[in-house]
Amino acid sequence: IPVKTAAVGSMFGLFFTNREVTNFATAKNCDLKLFTAYYKEMRAQGIYLAPSQFEAGFVSASHTDQDIDDTIVAAKTTFGRITS
Repeated sequence: IPVKTAAVGSMFGLFFTNREVTNFATAKNCDLKLFTAYYKEMRAQGIYLAPSQFEAGFVSASHTDQDIDDTIVAAKTTFGRITS
């Protein structure tokens, strides 16, 4: 799955594309259907992300190492499910 990330400090975004995303115009050309599938599957696993690729997610001091580990496991599972 082609995916790019963007981050500034603890703010991040995820884009399903093989091109760099640097502004709204390039973000609009990403695969929104794939983002929607990713978002819904992550939510089903208890991981709540920003519901649009045009919004940012944030990591904060309230997130534990276990929260991060759980998110990584859920993402691996999700990528497997949305590609099959």
